[in-house]
Amino acid sequence: MSVSGDHLDALLPRFGLTAFRPGQREVISTVLAGKDCLCVMPTGGGKSLCYQLPALVLDGLTLVVSPLIALMKDQVDQLQARGFPVTFINSTLPVQEQYDRLDRIAAGEFRLAYVVPERFRSSRFLESVRAVGLKLLAVDEAHCVSQWGHDFRPDYARLGHFRKMLGNPTTIALTATATDNVRRDVVEHLALDEPKIFITGFARENLFYEVLSPRTDREKAEMLVKFLRETPGTGIIYASTRKRTEEIAEIIGQQTSRRAAIYHAGLPPDERRATQDAFMSGRIEVITATNAFGMGIDKADVRFVIHYNLPGSLEAYYQEAGRAGRDGKPSRCVMLYHGGDRYIQEFFIENSYPGLDVIQKVYEFLASLDEDPIQLTQQDVKEHLRLSIGNDGVGNCEQILESAGVLERLVSSQNMATVRIDSDLPTCVDLLPRQAKVRRRVLQAVEKIVGDQRDELVQFRPQDLTAALQMEQPAVAHALYELNESEWFTYVPPFRGRTIRMLKRDVPFEELEIDSAALEKRKTAEYDKLNRMVRFALSGACRQQDILHYFGESEAGECHHCDNCSKHKPRDRRRDP
Repeated sequence: MSVSGDHLDALLPRFGLTAFRPGQREVISTVLAGKDCLCVMPTGGGKSLCYQLPALVLDGLTLVVSPLIALMKDQVDQLQARGFPVTFINSTLPVQEQYDRLDRIAAGEFRLAYVVPERFRSSRFLESVRAVGLKLLAVDEAHCVSQWGHDFRPDYARLGHFRKMLGNPTTIALTATATDNVRRDVVEHLALDEPKIFITGFARENLFYEVLSPRTDREKAEMLVKFLRETPGTGIIYASTRKRTEEIAEIIGQQTSRRAAIYHAGLPPDERRATQDAFMSGRIEVITATNAFGMGIDKADVRFVIHYNLPGSLEAYYQEAGRAGRDGKPSRCVMLYHGGDRYIQEFFIENSYPGLDVIQKVYEFLASLDEDPIQLTQQDVKEHLRLSIGNDGVGNCEQILESAGVLERLVSSQNMATVRIDSDLPTCVDLLPRQAKVRRRVLQAVEKIVGDQRDELVQFRPQDLTAALQMEQPAVAHALYELNESEWFTYVPPFRGRTIRMLKRDVPFEELEIDSAALEKRKTAEYDKLNRMVRFALSGACRQQDILHYFGESEAGECHHCDNCSKHKPRDRRRDP
């Protein structure tokens, strides 16, 4: 579909905009011409408009695949407020609401729908999309497709297969961080047809990049305190560990007049949500956080981002530093680099790629347990085996074993149970003995909860099932555990960790299909990224030019306003904050 530039400009006010950002018009024109493309734009660079505007023009459904559930809802709320026919489907919705939205998609009520990649496992979802006709597939956070990306997700890697099932619709892949290896992987796994690749918008003229080099931990803390006393405004301080975020907050509280809130994945969800809301509303000025903070954060007036510890890659550094100065005003991106920080990142890499001996210990321990499913946290496994790796390392062992086909990791939300029925029979009740009256009755109620959502994990509240059956909770729980012994029935009781179901227990470890060479190759790639990050910290060259070259903007010149440029050239005080 060919659309004139004037027509595209006329649509901008629908989004509250007056002009395109660099690269947006070219990407949108390519998409509307029916050509696949890969769009590499920084966080805050305006990637979402590249599929939202075409969705208005195209006659049919635009499907956006995103792993960011919170950001998904925010975008849908904003678009609905502007009168767009848009929806989302994810696990935060009740099952019946999910079904209603699928029916409305099939009926053509929506022009734009956001989904998580796991949704493609559902045959009902695929049927709804086929019914309406998919005009555009937008794969956000596309680096998740690639095993070389910093956030690889197996469900993303299968999107190329589902894309083929849906007739190879025009596809736009979008990411804020993609090196050459990642870009090639994305194109290959999504089976894009001679895609046009856009890399643009990484230059941020209002950001002042600088690296300070404290010689000791004490000097690092003193540099931080001095910076905070001299620098007003809102800011984010990133640290490598949860413990460090708490220590930094304590230092700030004791030695400055400012108070820092803490954010990391170990805090309760309600506390994290309250902290984020307070920061977004301006009630809290300073956040000390791990990299768990930031996905979907779009606060315009962040005046500084400090990296208290060395990040693991330039991708991570640029994405986090790029949360400063979204409003275009001068902002500072400071890294407090100490050589010892490297060891923290090396520990993370070793955890991500545990040795075969550690994977074997985890496998043989889990296979020796009689319970099904196994409800042990990663900490439980670590302590029992006295492993030197962290909890995440145990989780990575389990993930590798899942890929090898010997176990299945089943996630249940807090206070929610999960059930799955793997059968095409209209009802499985007749598979049970007639005298098993309680089990038959419980199964009938569960089948009503599952409905047409066979072969999928479905969440429910156990108390709702007990109330519907008008039975005592122990009797219902016992029946569910008995049903769980059937090959076609999976039940996961409420549990905050990852519940594990062993699929194979008697296969010798040496016979498992674990590609140790591939794991070692990826591990080497992570060390290469870390080495590149260290070179950036130690470099005397232009900081912004170094970043732009890394992301593929090979023609970029010097910025004249980072710390290194300022050492060698007269300061332009209009641009140097």
